[in-house]
Amino acid sequence: MGAGLALAPQTAFAQSADAADSGDVEADTPVIIVTAQGRAQELADVPVAISAVSAETLENSGTTDIRELNQVAPSLLVSSTGNEANGSARIRGIGTVGDNPGLESSVAVFVDGVYRSRSGNALSELGPIDRIEILRGPQGTLGGRNSSAGMLNIFTAPPSFAFEGHASASFGNFNALRFEGGVNAPLSDSIAARIDGVWFQRDGFYTDVTNDTDVNNRDRYLVRAQVLFEPNDDVSFRLIGDYSKKDEACCAATFVQPDFAQFARVSPGLDPFAKPVGASPALTSTSNPIVNVLLGLGQDPRGLTQSTFDRNIYPTAGRSYDGETEDYGISGELNWSLGNVNFTSITAYREYANTQGSDTDYTTVDILYRAPGDNAGAREFATFTQEFRLNGTAFNDKLDWLVGAYYANEDLQTRDNLRFGNDYGTFVSCRIALAINPALVNPAAQDCLGATGRGALQAANGGAGAFGAATPAILAGITNLSNVNDLGGTGDVYNQTSENFAVFTHNIFHITDTLDLTLGIRYTSETKDFDATFSNDNVICPQNRALLSSFLTTPLAGLAGGIIALSCQGNSTAELDGVSLSDSRDEDKLTGTAILSWKPVDDLLVYGSYSRGYKAGGFNLDRSALGNPVTLRVANLDPAILQFDEETVDAYEVGLKYSGRRWSVSLAAFRQEFSNFQLNTFNGSVYLVQNINGCSTSLSGGDRDASAATGACAADDVSPGVVSQGFEFEASLSPIRDLTMTMGITHADTRFADDVVGSDAGAPLDPALRLLPGDNMSNAPAWVGTSSLTWTPPIGDSGMEGLFFINARMTSDYNTGSDLLYGKEQDGYILVNGRIGLTNIADRFSIEGWVQNMFDVDYTQVAFNTPFVAPQQTYSAFLAEPRTYGVTVKAKF
Repeated sequence: MGAGLALAPQTAFAQSADAADSGDVEADTPVIIVTAQGRAQELADVPVAISAVSAETLENSGTTDIRELNQVAPSLLVSSTGNEANGSARIRGIGTVGDNPGLESSVAVFVDGVYRSRSGNALSELGPIDRIEILRGPQGTLGGRNSSAGMLNIFTAPPSFAFEGHASASFGNFNALRFEGGVNAPLSDSIAARIDGVWFQRDGFYTDVTNDTDVNNRDRYLVRAQVLFEPNDDVSFRLIGDYSKKDEACCAATFVQPDFAQFARVSPGLDPFAKPVGASPALTSTSNPIVNVLLGLGQDPRGLTQSTFDRNIYPTAGRSYDGETEDYGISGELNWSLGNVNFTSITAYREYANTQGSDTDYTTVDILYRAPGDNAGAREFATFTQEFRLNGTAFNDKLDWLVGAYYANEDLQTRDNLRFGNDYGTFVSCRIALAINPALVNPAAQDCLGATGRGALQAANGGAGAFGAATPAILAGITNLSNVNDLGGTGDVYNQTSENFAVFTHNIFHITDTLDLTLGIRYTSETKDFDATFSNDNVICPQNRALLSSFLTTPLAGLAGGIIALSCQGNSTAELDGVSLSDSRDEDKLTGTAILSWKPVDDLLVYGSYSRGYKAGGFNLDRSALGNPVTLRVANLDPAILQFDEETVDAYEVGLKYSGRRWSVSLAAFRQEFSNFQLNTFNGSVYLVQNINGCSTSLSGGDRDASAATGACAADDVSPGVVSQGFEFEASLSPIRDLTMTMGITHADTRFADDVVGSDAGAPLDPALRLLPGDNMSNAPAWVGTSSLTWTPPIGDSGMEGLFFINARMTSDYNTGSDLLYGKEQDGYILVNGRIGLTNIADRFSIEGWVQNMFDVDYTQVAFNTPFVAPQQTYSAFLAEPRTYGVTVKAKF
């Protein structure tokens, strides 16, 4: 933790913008109010692990979307991968793993009480914010079905009955321009209105050398309008409408090199599951046979030899990462005091749409791509939600009760046009040639054999052929394979309709003046209806299946199966063209919480809790999951194979909170046990979704070998597959009115069981995940520390103040790959942000200089298997943002 003041304090507590007038912190320092338990409570009185971050802290730390909350909350990690719509939030090391929109978020995101369908939907401009509440651990009673790891509650700045406005302009490196403004006005004694807008443009962090452009740029805007109606003291109605748009190129990746990840090296036997020995050559060196194939097909060598963080990319000429995102909705919140009972209704409708083109193999060679357009990895959500709550007190205020009901209807459509590129046929033919005899590899020939190679195979064994009587069929299959060019998906469509209904109650029993018992329970009923229609023009797959399937029961099964697999990769086959599937699933779950809390003195709260949470099951919206491409039989498709089960968690927590005049502290210890943990990983060819469980009896290494048939567990011995346990510490100190220091430390040991299976029935783990047993989960650092220092001294007697703000996040080592392969490791690092300026100039203006990632630290968000580039598998990485800096001028009235 040795970073001096830079890592001394970081806020996880909301701080009031109001300061006391004396040099000391006044006894009447404003309290922090949160609504984590469905009613307004003082933060210090809430017996759950929660951080409340104020608008002032968010502004100082430069937070404009939820990804930047990492800097202010040590238990939180938000990252994105091949598409920002795939953004994932993790709390205590737990979150949704993978890019498949069929998997719902483990960390639920609510904005002004309205559920966002996926956490990635909130990776956009937030606009003016009132506060953000970060709830850690399952929130199964009030948060609902998809808060098995935690919840983010974002509250935007509401209208008020004062005429006021604000405007700001920011100018930064990478030609960044950001403008934000808004006006609030009372329209009458009972109606107020507010409108806010944000516009942001910035050049990309990657340079596309091939196509002379930049990638990972910013070009987005947000408009939010609100009306507040308060006809009397008992009734309040808030109507919110918002619209945001992004037209951006995202998300490029570079090859992982040993200068960053020391194990990104060639392994013994080219086995990616074997740990590299010593300083073996880099995976992108010519010691890896597939690299010579890439170079022979036109790969720019600079992309293979440059540092991971050079940020130059060399995609295929003409391929694009252009994408478009549109997000809008309307919501209304009614709060009505009916005497001793308060009624709340929140009604909302939202639509979200995203498309993203890509050079999906991230190389100069044209292997795999999505052309920008309406079908480019498209996902569209249309969501209606309705929540009702009643709360009040009874038995002379001994019982603080709350009951409610919730309904959600979500229509999800995904569309995809993923296609094999113009070089795919030759590239994968070279993979076959490597398997037969590396000396025959000739990337200059379409079939990677050419006349010389084919002649050698035909002449082998004294003219009988290298494969005997099967030689002509094998060579014909390779010829067919070499013609799989610019074929594949022409518009697969998946539809999923989810209908969710829940009733819940959350009750606080005041047993004594200092002892409370909180009991909550929620019943959830969920139905999902699924259908898919496939569109595909890959006619080579059925040709090779017919030609070579008879060899799958002979000694040539490996070679024939390899040719078929590469011809039909991801089940991309014209056999599916026009084929439709449908299925449905139903779930009924009880979740809840029990908390015993005690206040031995007014400023100290001690509590212990148990909670149960759950995340809905669903469908793998990916045709590759329909079965093994070698043995797929379209006439016998079973859509049930696309299903994955719901995830559940049992969580135990003890904690304490102290809140005094000058300082506050909280400490929590936790243990969370996850069953049917939903894991989605890319193995270089297809996306796998498995429900991870443990086995209470030893599997004797059957879950750690290359066989899909070993490592089964008796159903009665299945146990939780993932456990997260550790502690969290947060503190805030304000020794004088102008100085605030905060600090947070999270230790989370989040790991898989020692013996792991792939379902709650005890089915074996997929061999692609055989490094998981007993190891830490991906993107789950064991230690994270955050800290900040804010100093706002008065300058003169005009009301002007100085601003000095610095915060830091320290993260220990972790693996970013969901399969935990060697070479995907991320070393620990420290990020520092800062802001300095003059505020309240003439009671209206401010000017601030700022820097994010002050020391230009290089780190990755996720490392992944470069599609199809094997053997040995190479890795690519989505890089985090480099240092950005600039100046912001503000005005208010």
